[in-house]
Amino acid sequence: MTLTAAVLDAPDARELAAFYQRLLGWPKGADEPDWVTLRPPGGGTGLSFQSEPDYLPPKWPTRAGAQQMMSHVDIEVADLAAAGAFAVSAGAVLAEVQPQQGVRVYLDPAGHPFCLWAR
Repeated sequence: MTLTAAVLDAPDARELAAFYQRLLGWPKGADEPDWVTLRPPGGGTGLSFQSEPDYLPPKWPTRAGAQQMMSHVDIEVADLAAAGAFAVSAGAVLAEVQPQQGVRVYLDPAGHPFCLWAR
């Protein structure tokens, strides 16, 4: 078995894929109205995006009675501050709650939490 991609649901697959394309610089693979794939240039596991009309953004941090976060993306960076500024310029929002040093939690345009981290 080979893991080819993690899939993120969103109200608009193309809009969310465009954000991650700006953030990661990865080229598109499939580009359909409700399904878009991004693949890393050197090969490996990519990200896919699916339109989901009933999508509800997860709450970070999780709260009882609210849509729970089911997964998140971790992205290693060399410079946490510079990468964070770039993520915000691409359309991310810095989350209010930051759980640890050396990691910053952001929300993508559809509300999915993702982490930037540095060694």
